Amino acid sequence: MNGITLLDLLWQGYYATLPLLLCSVLAVAVAAERLWSLRGVQGRTESVARQVAYLAGRGDLDAVATLLASDEHDPLGVVLTPLVERARSAGIDELHLLAEGLRMDAMRRLRRGVWLLGTIGSAAPFIGLFGTVVGIMRAFHDMAVAGTGGFAVVAAGISEALVATALGLAVAIVAVALYNYLQVRLGELTTALRVGVVRFLDGVAAHRSMVHGGRSAA
Repeated sequence: MNGITLLDLLWQGYYATLPLLLCSVLAVAVAAERLWSLRGVQGRTESVARQVAYLAGRGDLDAVATLLASDEHDPLGVVLTPLVERARSAGIDELHLLAEGLRMDAMRRLRRGVWLLGTIGSAAPFIGLFGTVVGIMRAFHDMAVAGTGGFAVVAAGISEALVATALGLAVAIVAVALYNYLQVRLGELTTALRVGVVRFLDGVAAHRSMVHGGRSAA
């Protein structure tokens, strides 16, 4: 074992450690891209939802469209922009059906790549276990070839096996932690989008009721 470094052990178990290192890079890249894309989204969504509810209650759909156009990449804007155009002529029930489809499509885009974190978190321990089994097999093979026992004969294989196990667990822990965090963020954003859509539709319905009520009274 003298002179054998951690990098040597990682290279010896390349069939397990290289896939694990690739998984770790992929997990960090996906998480960083999703976190960057979600930065400040929930706060903007909640703020826009309040303004949209007020404007829709007044029946000022042009102002709603202008507000949404100022941040066209915001998820709520992506959902509500088609609704604003349809709200000029469509019924409330039709708007609800359209809104649900648009909201689900927006959330699908926001969840892009997150499934990879869950997959890596589930697969990494098994890749590490594979490296462990192969390392132990190699250790016993070296013992058989040497014709003698002892720690010196099997040390390299056992070390290789333990490194694969540790790396697999480390990658899995990081991937699962990132996956769970993003799931919570996306769950909160789903709720914020649903609330924003409901507020807009309630505002449209309230304005129509007020207009029809005024006409009936007249």
